[in-house]
Amino acid sequence: MNSEILIIVIVIAVVLAGAAVLVPPLLRRKRLRDRFGPEYDRTLEHTEGRRAAERELLQRERRHDSLELRELTPERKNEFTRDWASVQERFVDEPADAVREADRLVTTVMAERGYPTEGFDQQVADLSVEHAATLGHYRDAHTIAVAQANGQASTEDLRTAIVHYRALFLELTNGHTAQTKDTVS
Repeated sequence: MNSEILIIVIVIAVVLAGAAVLVPPLLRRKRLRDRFGPEYDRTLEHTEGRRAAERELLQRERRHDSLELRELTPERKNEFTRDWASVQERFVDEPADAVREADRLVTTVMAERGYPTEGFDQQVADLSVEHAATLGHYRDAHTIAVAQANGQASTEDLRTAIVHYRALFLELTNGHTAQTKDTVS
């Protein structure tokens, strides 16, 4: 009877040890997927395997935690909102200039909130921790802005860029996910 109990104890110990090894990575993966959403999958596609992708996302979290982020004051929100209205009005007569100004304004709001602005890739990485839902908008807007700088964007492309920039602008200034419309207003 003692050998049967010993076997049961050993089996239970092996199962518990296996769970201790397998469960933490699964929980970490779920947490990262929940936090980063589609950015998790995008990072997975652009790195060499799941471990590398998760390591990258964990590094982003650590960097983000070291930032001194702050909310905008109501006065600054109002100023930026007026600036955004000006960007949209400018679009009618000067769409390319409006897109450049939208990009500049989004970068200014990021800086005001405490995000480093040393380059697009780093901006995306820093924003991904709290603003993963709007990163697709920001990437799409940036792609169009680059195409425009190379003379390869139509007015409709530029309108789309403004809509994409607006999504991130609203999230950064209002602290929530923007509901974008298909029209520039």
